[in-house]
Amino acid sequence: MSDTETLIQDRPYLAVLQHTIAAGHPSPDRTGTGTLRTFGAHMRFDLTQGFPLLTTKRIFFRAVVEELLWFLRGSVNVRELHAKNITIWDEWILPDYTIGHGYGLLWRHWNSTGEEVDQIKNLIDGIKADPNGRRHIVTAWDAGRIKQAALPPCHSFWQVVVIDGRLSIQLHQRSGDLFLGIPFNIASYALLVHILSKLTGHEPGELVVNIADAHIYQNHREQVHTQLSRVPRPSPMLTIAPFERLEDLTSEHFQIHDYNPHPSIPAPVAV
Repeated sequence: MSDTETLIQDRPYLAVLQHTIAAGHPSPDRTGTGTLRTFGAHMRFDLTQGFPLLTTKRIFFRAVVEELLWFLRGSVNVRELHAKNITIWDEWILPDYTIGHGYGLLWRHWNSTGEEVDQIKNLIDGIKADPNGRRHIVTAWDAGRIKQAALPPCHSFWQVVVIDGRLSIQLHQRSGDLFLGIPFNIASYALLVHILSKLTGHEPGELVVNIADAHIYQNHREQVHTQLSRVPRPSPMLTIAPFERLEDLTSEHFQIHDYNPHPSIPAPVAV
């Protein structure tokens, strides 16, 4: 295999997309749109072989960065995203202009027992203290408060493992919109691997993604066929400017190099 071939990170995702469009089961869904769905999709991305920002369609990387930093700040206020010209959460804004009991609140201010827990701080401290630990876990599924979320968390549980000095994340998604949502999630959690690696003194390893309900919306079928007809290109590389604290990070710290994707493919969001 040539060096160029090893840098193509679209392949695990495209395999799941191809399987679902070919063998997915037609099913009604909450939005009334209808889906083709499969159960138990699995993808692995070796982050030493380029950054998994899809090349078979353009992904808005700045939105990936701003959303992840928003989560990591512990915020659920959509006005903060609007200040950055990011509108990806606009379909799920509650009257108080938040997403309710969502990711940022759950990651940084978990409070199901009356005592607030900062899962991200505990995670970073835990990795530093015991890199070989098997309890480096963050959950966004608060069963008692699901109805307080504008959208119950889809990427609901993730675990960090450090092996031979390389930090990896395994992500569990209860539900995955394969055409619109999953490409974004792949890039976001790959970026999270890089951030946590920097903060804890490790090298990036793998991103492993497991999706329970992997689905293609019926009104995305044409777009999926367009994407699958495209030849994937070499994946870009990520560089991160030096930083010391999580709180210091801004979007300016992250640079994507040699990103040459096919054009974006517009599609409606099912709400």
